[in-house]
Amino acid sequence: MVSTEHIVAFAAAFVAGAVNAVAGGGTLLTFPALIWLGLPTVTASATNTVALWPGSLGALWGYRSELLAVNPRLFLLAIPSIVGGLAGASLLRLTPLPVFDRLVPLLVLFATVLFAVQEPIQRRLGGRHIQADRRRWMAGVLCFQLAVGVYGGYFGAGIGILMLAAFSIIGMTDIHEMNALKAFLAIFVNGVAASYFIAMGMVSWSEALLMAIGAIAGGIGGAGVARRVERRTVRWSIIGIGVTMALSLALRL
Repeated sequence: MVSTEHIVAFAAAFVAGAVNAVAGGGTLLTFPALIWLGLPTVTASATNTVALWPGSLGALWGYRSELLAVNPRLFLLAIPSIVGGLAGASLLRLTPLPVFDRLVPLLVLFATVLFAVQEPIQRRLGGRHIQADRRRWMAGVLCFQLAVGVYGGYFGAGIGILMLAAFSIIGMTDIHEMNALKAFLAIFVNGVAASYFIAMGMVSWSEALLMAIGAIAGGIGGAGVARRVERRTVRWSIIGIGVTMALSLALRL
């Protein structure tokens, strides 16, 4: 029998899949929904990572031609992505539940702020091209990507804008190539974290499977509906939801 909880889980993931195809920020919908469904915060974070990972494969497929145009050296960023994702996932498992409960509202608010400033940062940095020592900048980006991986494995929301800002600083100017590389690296960050969560038995599978199906369906079918809504409306709706959720979680947890 289909319950209200099942409907909420599927609907949240469906909408998240749709808005991820348009503006990103889907985790700001699915993670709070899992909390509302009664999952402990650590289980909710692990379940959310596993549930939304299949949708990222679709994003990578959509950018497959742009990915071929990316400088092959940048694929080395997969190494710190894997290491960081595993470290972040391990850190989440070791974090006491009461501590993570207190961190959750701050993490949601941080991710919301990152989402809010995404477009201004892209406009500001998108045209910059660093002419200094490329090896030095590349080493810096490798270290930065390691930090992104740790954050992504630990919580995950907002890693896209962190990566896009770094790509702009090292001289990438084509937003489609940047999004392709972002999707490629997110596969590794979230994939290794999801694998760890599964191996450690940290996932609530009834919600994860429903949300995985919902995210895929939303990415395929819902994106067309979401694109009919003005992009600014979608973005500000997500920002409003993120702030509201951060405040409500702060009061609830």
